[in-house]
Amino acid sequence: MVVEDGSPKSPEAKLGLEVEDLWDIQEPQLSPTEKLNACFESIPVSEFPQASSSQVIEIRSDASLGEAVQLLSQNKILSAPVVDVDAPEDASWIDRYLGIVEFAGIVVWILHQSEKKEGLDSADVFAKALQDSTGPAVAAAASGMSSPRYRSSQPGSPKTAGNFFESLTSSDFYKNTKVKDISGTFRWAPFLALQPSNSFLTMLLLLSKYRMKSIPVVDLGDRKIDNIITQSAVFHMLEECADLQWFKSWGSKKLHELGLPPMKSNRIIKVDEDEPVLQAFRIMQEKGVGGVPVVASGGNKAVGNISIRDIQYLLIAPEIYKDYRSITAKNFLTAVKNYLDETKTEAPLMSGMVTCKKDDTLKDVIMKLDSMKIQRIYVVDEQGNLEGLITLRDIIAKIVHEPRGYFGDFFDGILPIPQTSRV
Repeated sequence: MVVEDGSPKSPEAKLGLEVEDLWDIQEPQLSPTEKLNACFESIPVSEFPQASSSQVIEIRSDASLGEAVQLLSQNKILSAPVVDVDAPEDASWIDRYLGIVEFAGIVVWILHQSEKKEGLDSADVFAKALQDSTGPAVAAAASGMSSPRYRSSQPGSPKTAGNFFESLTSSDFYKNTKVKDISGTFRWAPFLALQPSNSFLTMLLLLSKYRMKSIPVVDLGDRKIDNIITQSAVFHMLEECADLQWFKSWGSKKLHELGLPPMKSNRIIKVDEDEPVLQAFRIMQEKGVGGVPVVASGGNKAVGNISIRDIQYLLIAPEIYKDYRSITAKNFLTAVKNYLDETKTEAPLMSGMVTCKKDDTLKDVIMKLDSMKIQRIYVVDEQGNLEGLITLRDIIAKIVHEPRGYFGDFFDGILPIPQTSRV
């Protein structure tokens, strides 16, 4: 129920009722999507519920990589804006922030150091760089990366020994590198922020069509971030609106009636359980996806899921892999699940493979995604074989659309990615 004792039970439900009121006054000849476009265009993002204080955080540019990882992990967030500590006090908001730092980027940057010297094998260069800056112990831990047998079968996908990240995270190389030191080569996300007066429609399109994972809302007066809107927060808003009339036009329909999933099984990017876990994260970075299913060797049956947020467990708990000769996707899932169970930590990875069927309704899927606090769900058949994938952007694309010329010069406010960026 959205209302309780005649009043909304949450800020999200209150927003839903506001959309309901706007829905009722739209021109009857408009399609449901056109009506919803008009409704969301009328509501400013300043009305979106405030994120918890643990989500609205900033990372100083002089923080170390280790400090950045701990901050992201402790607050259970995927990314955070980086504040330039050298910016003048009267700097504009776009000059105050360097960009967005995220888990995937930190590890990708470390691995990309191996590519700085041309003419040498990348794994050998990486091991040499680590030995020069940290000593032979870390380099020895990296030795598994240069296996000729592995390189011939999986070129470009590093194989790491079980103790590699434990040695790396205890090294001076890792501890002393600052966020600002890597600003030229780091995988920065473009710093795109909304103003409080921007509309819900703008926010939804940025999270879906323009593939933003989260969007900060900047107070131009204070030149600081006032709120951060995440994909999970939008899922929760939709879940709170599930029983309202405007949502029922979509929520009561089965997935196949809505043309979902849009991505079929033969197009799903996946990793074999015996592949190195870094291959999973490398694929996510290269393809711009937030997660990949892990499938049983030689088949299409999903046995687990690795999301972009799970990369934190290579850095905050590196000791859990030391008994493995190499960190495969299967070994990674087993080690992390044992670690989370022993530490009694709740995390999406503990839920395993979250799935649905084509005959499920959109409402069913949204409620499951919201309860699990995840952004993707896999569609499977009766035997558990993958049939497709559904994400937040797929759902939003079914209920709103981008009007022609809608953004105009909006993107002129994005902080340019540095020319030396690897993105």
